[in-house]
Amino acid sequence: MSQSVTVTKAGMDAAPGRTARSGSAGRRFKRGAASAGWALLGILLSVIMWELVKAVGSVVPFPFNTSDTTMPNVWTMVTGAFQPEMRGSSTTVLQAVIMAAGYSLMIAMGGFVVGVSVGLMLAITMQRFAFMERGLLPFVIASQTVPLIALAPLIVGIGNRFSVGPFEWSTTYSVMFIAAYLAFFPLSVGALRGLHAPTATSLELMRSYAAKPRQLLFKLRFPSSIPYLVPALKVSAASAVVGTVIAEISTGVRGGIGRLIIEYAREITGQPAKVYVAVFGAIILGLVAAALVTAFDLYLTRNLPKEGPA
Repeated sequence: MSQSVTVTKAGMDAAPGRTARSGSAGRRFKRGAASAGWALLGILLSVIMWELVKAVGSVVPFPFNTSDTTMPNVWTMVTGAFQPEMRGSSTTVLQAVIMAAGYSLMIAMGGFVVGVSVGLMLAITMQRFAFMERGLLPFVIASQTVPLIALAPLIVGIGNRFSVGPFEWSTTYSVMFIAAYLAFFPLSVGALRGLHAPTATSLELMRSYAAKPRQLLFKLRFPSSIPYLVPALKVSAASAVVGTVIAEISTGVRGGIGRLIIEYAREITGQPAKVYVAVFGAIILGLVAAALVTAFDLYLTRNLPKEGPA
């Protein structure tokens, strides 16, 4: 009898937990569906605005060109995506863009990992030593004022002369370096702000336990910085993609989406839709990079309590 009562109590105690988890999953699904709905609505409004501007531009002169060569219709771009990339080729424009985007994504993710690592180390150093923050932070901010178009050929020129034993610096590494150069800044600033987020009461409590600086960092500062780190990681991922595309355009690296944009731009008079397919591919590439960071955040915080109504 007592055993059955214990089992019943255990089942009653577990039921609220299952209900809470199912309710949390339901809220996340609703928020995701609402976000997807708003995204689709934004795309629809953008299409309507594009076609409206093109239609009005044929009657009322605009300060920019709205002809079919520079501003093709949306359905022209959609059909152009499924046309052969070259005459007699079995590869469509969309397939070529997807392959190029995948290549650029690998380079961008490599630069993202390097940039995030450097930015995080800088943030930890600046948080630990106040004089380092006063000395380094202005240079970190000033580093982002250098024109990337001018910086990319310089890095390629220096990198082509660099070799250590059997290792030789290639142009691909230069593109990855530029991606890391853009990715480290948002993470370093966001992480620094997050590492300073713990309240004085929390810090005093940890010090009363005789916590060492490393324990303060991993037990208090890092968990408190998550609300700042995740948005910074999203910006860093998008910045890495931007750096990769710009570096590919500036350095002429083949295989990436940036080079594809240049090649398709030369054919804009005959096939204007091709360059737009490549441009939209680069846009989607940035969104995919940010979505990967969001998925990683959801995985890390899957066991944490979610905000919402009880």
